[in-house]
Amino acid sequence: MKSADCPVCDGLVELDEKTVTGELIECRDYGTELEVVELDPPKVEEAPQEEEDWGQ
Repeated sequence: MKSADCPVCDGLVELDEKTVTGELIECRDYGTELEVVELDPPKVEEAPQEEEDWGQ
């Protein structure tokens, strides 16, 4: 199993063998939503916050 460093808390985030680039995962230690940006070597970044769509 691969792992990457959380960019928010520096904890380890585990990636299973089915993880793909662009997938959103959650840091178990901090609860931050992360996006997988690379698989080799594994790298994650804080996922961009979605803008609220108020039906406009």
